[in-house]
Amino acid sequence: MTADESLSRLDDDDYPAYTMGRAAELLGTTPGFLRAIGEARLITPLRSEGGHRRYSRYQLRIAARARELVDQGTPIEAACRIIILEDQLEEAQRINAEYRRTGGSSSPPAAA
Repeated sequence: MTADESLSRLDDDDYPAYTMGRAAELLGTTPGFLRAIGEARLITPLRSEGGHRRYSRYQLRIAARARELVDQGTPIEAACRIIILEDQLEEAQRINAEYRRTGGSSSPPAAA
């Protein structure tokens, strides 16, 4: 791998660059919190060759949103469900806007 290829990963939001400990530190939470949102299937960390959890910047943003809700008193399972529903709503709105933009002349795109 070249230096340019290595540097390009730094810009990749999906690259699993953070260990569980570092991710927890950045979020100001515990590894147990990250395990809990993983068990709730909010995020699925990738695994290193040694089996250690690795998190991307995108996953850390989702985890930070979960932490906000939990800090406001929302149970962790409910916080995860809220975030999933927010994501589904955003996707539906995007599809709807695209459908309106095309004038509804074609069938709407299939939901993911």
